[in-house]
Amino acid sequence: MARLSAKLRSIEGKTEAGAAYRALAYWCPGCDDCTVIYIEGGGATWTWDGNVDAPTFSPSIRVSSNGKTLCHHFVRGGNIEFCTDSPHALAGKTVPLPDWPYAEGEYGGV
Repeated sequence: MARLSAKLRSIEGKTEAGAAYRALAYWCPGCDDCTVIYIEGGGATWTWDGNVDAPTFSPSIRVSSNGKTLCHHFVRGGNIEFCTDSPHALAGKTVPLPDWPYAEGEYGGV
């Protein structure tokens, strides 16, 4: 992981098949964890407006496990807009995209 801004981290690598990918990571207060989206390679991809401080990604981001939605949101203009089907206290709310909550060298080395 590499630091792009106080809010975003960049991840680059290769799939098991050897294809290159590029992903972005940000902190989601609904999940209380980082969320990773692929912007090149890696299967499903999202568009990104290139803004590292107030990003917009499209389409919506759904975090799930075993077919169960854990979080569903949009990131637009540096805000996280939580969809009402998110099963947490931020469902239906919009909050600013938070800064990465860990010091340099913690959580993924960034």
